[in-house]
Amino acid sequence: MSWFLDNVDYVRELFVRHAWISVVSTLIGFALALPVGWYANRHPRLGGVSVTGFGVLYTIPSIALFILLPGILGTGFLSVTNVIIALSVYAAAVMVRTASDAFGSVSPAVLDAATAAGFSTSQRVFRVELPLAGPVLLAGLRVVSVSTVSMLSVASLIGVSNLGSLFTDGFRRDFLTEIVIGIIGIVVLAVVLDLLLNLAGRLLMPWASAQRTAVRPGAASKIAVKARGA
Repeated sequence: MSWFLDNVDYVRELFVRHAWISVVSTLIGFALALPVGWYANRHPRLGGVSVTGFGVLYTIPSIALFILLPGILGTGFLSVTNVIIALSVYAAAVMVRTASDAFGSVSPAVLDAATAAGFSTSQRVFRVELPLAGPVLLAGLRVVSVSTVSMLSVASLIGVSNLGSLFTDGFRRDFLTEIVIGIIGIVVLAVVLDLLLNLAGRLLMPWASAQRTAVRPGAASKIAVKARGA
């Protein structure tokens, strides 16, 4: 505990750096996955190839990708750009299938009604499909956020500072306290981002919360009992 109090500014700096890299990578991955997921849902045959292709990208070991990207992009070996691009690829790889399933969960009858009402393709996507697919997309985004926070710690092995640096420093010095503080910091960050996403979902999609409340556990059985009593 005394080490943490003596180095609180250093830990805070690593926490903030870990947070913004995670957030930027997650958002970029989400933005990349949305159109691919939508296309995969609209065109199952070609879309299946896209989903599989992104899935294969996720199998590439992160440390290998962190090392390869500087040679491919011509960036510095310690550039944070390499880490952001790699994490964005992993985020998109996870999110593409979720996005496809999310758009696939929208009822065809609703889409037909929107078309009959005169909605253009873009209007139908942004005003009908995207809002209705929102809850599933949010669930996938929360998973991606947590995995990105965790995976970023690996970048400390190539010298990009983040909370994972506490692991490498603690291991090198055989200092368990520093490692534990790094673990706690990553867990806290993952929980905070998850809570923020959940709050954003409640604010941007209030209808989803209303639906969950309407079908809360036990509601159906109570209705059935009342019906039999009547």
